[in-house]
Amino acid sequence: MSKAAPESARGTIGIIGAMSQETELLCAELQHSDEREVMGFRFYAGQLDGQQVIVTQCGIGKVNAAMGTTALLSQGVSRVIFTGVAGGVHPSLKVGDMVVSTDCLQHDVDVQALGYAAGLIPGEALSWPADGELRKLAVQAARTVEGVGVLEGRVVSGDQFIASPQKAEWLRTTFGAVCAEMEGAAVAQVCARWNVPFVVIRSMSDTADHTANVDYSSFMPVVARRAKQVVREMLRGMAR
Repeated sequence: MSKAAPESARGTIGIIGAMSQETELLCAELQHSDEREVMGFRFYAGQLDGQQVIVTQCGIGKVNAAMGTTALLSQGVSRVIFTGVAGGVHPSLKVGDMVVSTDCLQHDVDVQALGYAAGLIPGEALSWPADGELRKLAVQAARTVEGVGVLEGRVVSGDQFIASPQKAEWLRTTFGAVCAEMEGAAVAQVCARWNVPFVVIRSMSDTADHTANVDYSSFMPVVARRAKQVVREMLRGMAR
């Protein structure tokens, strides 16, 4: 078991991405950085835009996201930003646009046979709301990216890569989803249990339809750079 986080860690901002492309640009720009391993996750701690941060890659999927978030929160971070890519579900979203989470929900949870609503984990909330102040900072930061649309809405997560227009439409009509990915709701659930404010920021690498596998590979480097820009602008906003 990891030791309790030192008091000096309080006020540190935790930044998580599922894949190396989503975190390596931020790690490369850290000042006074150091590396350490916690619960099997590699953490990169340092200063960025006037804030003390810890950046980590959690891996793909809800279980990895939950484990990585738990390890990060064990270090005493005060707020969590999850950044990365997603498939757009809302019809107004285009590749490159950004979504800031209002709340997060796990779309692949199904206990309806026992009388529960679709997506509801028995004993838990249906969804977990993002922090209002972090949302505001995220939206302001995303709007500094030229030529990119910004939408606030529900981020839905499941251990599936959505590449079907029928499934994307089902997510929109059933859950009110604006985008779909594989980690955000797990991060949200852990943060809610620890009472730590969070926000999920997703850049659209595809539109969650039959072209998803093509768009994802082509646009990943672009949206990763945009995600880095947004996170850094948020950190500057916190410093102000």
